[in-house]
Amino acid sequence: MKQQIPLIAVLFWSAFLAVAAADRPNIVLVITDDQGYGDLGCTGNSVLKTPHMDRLANESSQLTDYHVAPTCSPTRSALLTGHWTDRTGVWHTINGRSMLRDNEVTLGQMLKDDGYATGIFGKWHLGDNYPYRPEDRGFTEVYRHGGGGVGQTPDYWDNAYFDGHYSHNGRVVGAKGFCTDVFFTEAARFIRDCATKKRPFLAYIAPNAPHGPLHAPQKYLDLYADQPPALAAFFAMISNIDDNLGATRALLRELGLEQNTVFIFTTDNGTASGASVFNAGMRGSKGSEYEGGHRVPFFVHWPAAGWNKKHLNNTLCHAVDIVPTLLEISGAKKPESVKFDGISLRSLLDPSRQSDPWPNNRILITDSQRLRDPVKWKQTAVMSAQWRLVNGNELYDIEADPGQQWNIITSHPVEAERMRLFYDAWWKELEPTFAQTTEIYLGHPQHPVVSLTGHDWIQEESIPWNQAQIRGGDGFELGRKSVHRGHWAVKVVTVGTYQISLRRWPSEADHPITAALIGGADVPGASKALRTSKGRPIPVVTASLRLDGREVEKKAVHSGDKEITFTTHLAIGSHQLAPAFIAGNGEEIGAYYTLVTKQP
Repeated sequence: MKQQIPLIAVLFWSAFLAVAAADRPNIVLVITDDQGYGDLGCTGNSVLKTPHMDRLANESSQLTDYHVAPTCSPTRSALLTGHWTDRTGVWHTINGRSMLRDNEVTLGQMLKDDGYATGIFGKWHLGDNYPYRPEDRGFTEVYRHGGGGVGQTPDYWDNAYFDGHYSHNGRVVGAKGFCTDVFFTEAARFIRDCATKKRPFLAYIAPNAPHGPLHAPQKYLDLYADQPPALAAFFAMISNIDDNLGATRALLRELGLEQNTVFIFTTDNGTASGASVFNAGMRGSKGSEYEGGHRVPFFVHWPAAGWNKKHLNNTLCHAVDIVPTLLEISGAKKPESVKFDGISLRSLLDPSRQSDPWPNNRILITDSQRLRDPVKWKQTAVMSAQWRLVNGNELYDIEADPGQQWNIITSHPVEAERMRLFYDAWWKELEPTFAQTTEIYLGHPQHPVVSLTGHDWIQEESIPWNQAQIRGGDGFELGRKSVHRGHWAVKVVTVGTYQISLRRWPSEADHPITAALIGGADVPGASKALRTSKGRPIPVVTASLRLDGREVEKKAVHSGDKEITFTTHLAIGSHQLAPAFIAGNGEEIGAYYTLVTKQP
């Protein structure tokens, strides 16, 4: 007979949890895409209008020497795990190297396990299939686009920046309006719901703006009509984010949540478009190993802790420090199995704790790999408070030369060697992990139908990462004897019969494999929407199912066929799946979209 828990004990425990929840801070983390340190009015940009970001900066503790990776997915992996990007398996934005390894534990999971509601709104870019999706990694509310941006290959077909379709807790839903507005609106809905339930929350708001293609509502484009079109659209996207940030802060005040909400604003890498106007004196931009590629703003506003006045701290720190910091702030526990690469920054952010001891001579590393497999010293910066060792053969005194104009490695060989030795040890530790390929699970009960896209092909050649490339037949070159060399790394977790359906166009396009496709409608901005490209016909006649380097079966492709389906047995374990379409002359192209369904 089960022992009954006394009602008084249940009521006491419920009351205790309610009080504890009331004392725990909410967390709003806003991270924009491709906005650099110089792309704000408060950091010195005289053209860009960001009044709400500027106000937040003036009411926040700021880290002025805060660094990330030079590109999107790697930064997000470090920010959400407290681990070096290369350790997490995320050192690229495509190529099967943008999926967060399944052994990583995210901030969302840690806070969820400690009673927080956890929501993500906008850009995830760490995997679109199980077990890499945000709903698999601790987020209780998910509203996002696919891949790394609206209109990229894994995203809903023909999405542009207006009136798109997004994934809401695994279900495709339509939306009206500009994508950034939609993501902030959904975050506001989540915040209101948490306030009603009196539940502490993490709202991770990650717009894909101002990443290209460069589109924005017309009223924001008009703000910068005197600028070149591309720059005007880039700045317009930032001004739109600025208004949404201001509206979110106003909502927190309206709901009585502002005092005990940790409100963070940061970005994921250096500027993609704004360096020609203002780059805060830094060398390099997005993708660069120089300072302009990875030093970004970081503001934290938390009135209950006294972090509501401008407070600057210029201590060197990194995205790997954010999870330890937020765990200390929230009181959530770190899993025993997790060892962070970062450390808590709370004492740096707290004006009352400036005398707290801090590690002397701390060295941090960032790199821009963007390859199938990492290469030692590729676009690498080894950083200390005073020095930057770049690519192993350039040394800069960042205090005396913030623009990194003078390589002084010959006059400071001892310092350079000290940093090289640190990097050598760092690389030696991480290098064995590079072979741990992130594999997409097949046959898992939580994801019975798996949608694979060319975005995640593992290959040396470039891949079709956006829908304009799909429309253009990327990789198919008549007369050049093109061969499909890519594959998906998959892990079959349930033995049995699987249906594998090969498509050139995704299911929602519902279009024949060989047929041309008309271009879609454009939207306001400086560049054409990806969907405006015409889809060229491809004269394929055969579909080939290839597994682990061998051809399993071939089928003919007829005019009007929208997909070619194979039924095959798959054994448990790791496999390389590489289906392709073949033209009459032997030219090949990978099946851009492939659905894999476990049969009963």
